[in-house]
Formats: sequence, structure tokens, C-alpha cells
Amino acid sequence: MPTWPVQHAKARFSEFLDACVREGPQVVTRRGTETAVLVPIAEWRRLEAAARPSLKQLLLSDSARTDHLTPARGRARRRPATRLE
Repeated sequence: MPTWPVQHAKARFSEFLDACVREGPQVVTRRGTETAVLVPIAEWRRLEAAARPSLKQLLLSDSARTDHLTPARGRARRRPATRLE
């Protein structure tokens, strides 16, 4: 994947965006370290859809589906009692 220093990506954003659409993902570096990737929207949507499990996969999975719905015992906080007068 082509890399762009952050200064060049900022200064030539239109060219950076065109390269992404034309050539595919473009990597942005900051101080020589890969920091971010600009991807075409079609690629992003494909990746996003692939990362999300389908309803069928969730229903057929072996793992418990309610683990995240209830807090662990002893960690639930109660509201302070209010007195009605």
C-alpha cells in the first residue's frame, strides 16, 4: 500500500483522496509510524459488513448471548431511597 506522511496527506488531500479511489487503500504515517488508512467507501462497507455477525450466526452460536446484558453479581448499583412525604 502506498504511504503518505501526514503533512503531505493534509497539504494534498484532494490528490490523496483521488489516489485512494483510483488505487485502493492509502496509509498515513506520522513520524515514520503507520497511523491510519484511507479506504474507498465500498471497501469500508464490505469490511464493516464482514465484521458484524448475522442474526443467524448469533442465534446458532455456542456462546451465551446474555453475558453482556446483566452486570456481574455484586457490581450492580442501587439508587438511593427517596422518601415521599
